[in-house]
Amino acid sequence: MEFDFTWVLLGFPLAFTLGWLASRLDLRQMRIENRQAPKAYFKGLNFLLNEQQDQAIDAFIEAVQNDPDTSELHFALGNLFRRRGEYERAVRVHEHLMSRGDLTQPERERAQHALALDFLKAGLLDRAEAALRKLEGTVFEEEARLALLSIYERSRDWPNATEIAARLERSSHGSFSVRQSHYLCEQASACIASGDTASAQSLLTQAVDMAPASARPLIDLAKLQNQLGHPQDALQTLLKLTRQAPQSLPLAVGLLANIAIHTGEQAAIRQLLQTSYGETPSIDVMEAIVKLEQDPATSRQWYIRHLERQTSLVAASKWLAGEKLQDERHHALVQRTLDQSTKPLLRYRCAACGFEASQHFWHCPGCQSWDSYPARRIEEL
Repeated sequence: MEFDFTWVLLGFPLAFTLGWLASRLDLRQMRIENRQAPKAYFKGLNFLLNEQQDQAIDAFIEAVQNDPDTSELHFALGNLFRRRGEYERAVRVHEHLMSRGDLTQPERERAQHALALDFLKAGLLDRAEAALRKLEGTVFEEEARLALLSIYERSRDWPNATEIAARLERSSHGSFSVRQSHYLCEQASACIASGDTASAQSLLTQAVDMAPASARPLIDLAKLQNQLGHPQDALQTLLKLTRQAPQSLPLAVGLLANIAIHTGEQAAIRQLLQTSYGETPSIDVMEAIVKLEQDPATSRQWYIRHLERQTSLVAASKWLAGEKLQDERHHALVQRTLDQSTKPLLRYRCAACGFEASQHFWHCPGCQSWDSYPARRIEEL
């Protein structure tokens, strides 16, 4: 049986026509989809630039419905939900992304990072920690470690914070030795509270070795040495403080004056404090000098010297407290008023966030910054 090539010749034009029609239909459909998706996308972007987040979310949802396979739209939508505080919806978007099998590895890592941020912003620290731990070995590793460090500091998990800080330092992310010394001091405080002074002393010694120019380990170690009945050791530690961190001396002068009186070193320490005061006048240093002066008349002259160098309501109030006025009743009223007025001036203020406190903090309770409180009272700033 012979094959009839006529049918082949007739089939070529038919196949060509059908192929052409199919391509036209595909192109038409593609143009429709391309017109719909970018239009919704750019509309959402316009709303976002105008800070109309509600309308932007609606536009991005529309774009996602038109093109559900586009991961960028999902990331934009999830980030918008997080910025608005709708953390549950942000989590759902990013978890949906994580469940997709067609994501590339970089996109999967990005979705994991976004999910960790959702948990962190929502305050779900345990879930955030687990999500951040999965980012080890990815391009988000450094950001994840910094976030983990913040979590461990907030939860006062000092051993884990020490581990993460050591990793950050090894990866050349900067020096974390001062911060690690703070972690050791925090652990030492917990040991002291539980009565384990031997472990506390060991931790504080490590902290001093780790950050020799840091004031806190030296001050905390001196306090512990004095508490354990070793005033000479405490005195040597505080003398080291005057050499290595002289700017922090006002935080320790009260303890230094007490130890000097106990060990009979008043004259030497008074001379040391006078030299320090001559270089940098300080209310706390002045008070310690007054405490160590044996002559009451000479000690009161220090308030006048301070007032000659700088205006100080605190020094004026303390000087007036020792004066004898004719009307003692009025004197008491004036003194009470001055004492009340000087209380805010004796506070400490965080240089990072402005949080004020009656005591000095190494770790600001407001902004969580370390070493952000100057060793000077508000009146001296």
